[in-house]
Amino acid sequence: MERQNESFVATFILTGIPHAPELGTTLFGIFLVIYALTLMGNLLILLVIKVDSHLCTPMYHFLANLSFIDMWFSTTTVPKILMGLLSPDGGAISFYGCVAQLYFFYGLASTECFLYTVMSYDRYLAITYPLRYATMMSKKTCALLTGGTWLSGALHSAAHTSLTFRLPYCGPNQIEHYLCDAPPLLKLASADTSINEMVIFVNIGVVASGCCFLIFLSYVSIVHAILKIRTTDGRQKAFQTCASHCIVVLCFFVPALIIYLRPGSKHVMDRIVAIFQTTITPMLNPLVYTLRNKEVKMALLRFKERGNFM
Repeated sequence: MERQNESFVATFILTGIPHAPELGTTLFGIFLVIYALTLMGNLLILLVIKVDSHLCTPMYHFLANLSFIDMWFSTTTVPKILMGLLSPDGGAISFYGCVAQLYFFYGLASTECFLYTVMSYDRYLAITYPLRYATMMSKKTCALLTGGTWLSGALHSAAHTSLTFRLPYCGPNQIEHYLCDAPPLLKLASADTSINEMVIFVNIGVVASGCCFLIFLSYVSIVHAILKIRTTDGRQKAFQTCASHCIVVLCFFVPALIIYLRPGSKHVMDRIVAIFQTTITPMLNPLVYTLRNKEVKMALLRFKERGNFM
């Protein structure tokens, strides 16, 4: 009850995605299809990696974690978007519901950010040191790297959530967003938010920029190693893989950098830009990382032949 004494706001109102009233039903259908494809694609990847012994490699271990994150990352935001499009009252969210959404949103986003970095490092080792790769990326190393991404994401999220909700919210309760995110929430706080905005700029900005820089270094080293491959087919396959990965990484990181490096921004386009990170990227990951992969296609065929598919 102490938390309630500090804040008079019991319910927040999410304004949702800006749209003309007549487009509500169309947008609802689009986001519903995106959400369904995200869940089905990532569930399929998880199932295939789980049952196929040929996919018991570090790369697919990380991809399974990515698919798991994407399912819940999308689930954190899209259902609330659908509710807001379906009903005028769908944007209402309780104070503690807002706390939970912010924590899981930041936790999963941070974990995915760190996981992309680990995955680029894994590809760097696989292409640059193919003979020593199995030793360098052992099961223990995989477990430590995976556990580190989840722990770092949880701690990173806990810090931002506690900083955001330690402030009093005594006045307006309308959040200019389709989810409980820190920048629009800070605009409603009944206290000075300069420290919070600086933390967002430095912490999230530095983390995202740092991960981008490490990923960039990994892929520069990968490209350098690819150019040494003598066979044309080998170079083409490696380049296609890197290009696909880079597209998804850009779709995830660029919106984050645009939004969180401008914490004081009130532009409505921030919500549109965020859609790429929260809804589009989780849907694209199964296509880019795995379903375009020959090993996964073969695993799907084996799965179908055993009579378990469909």
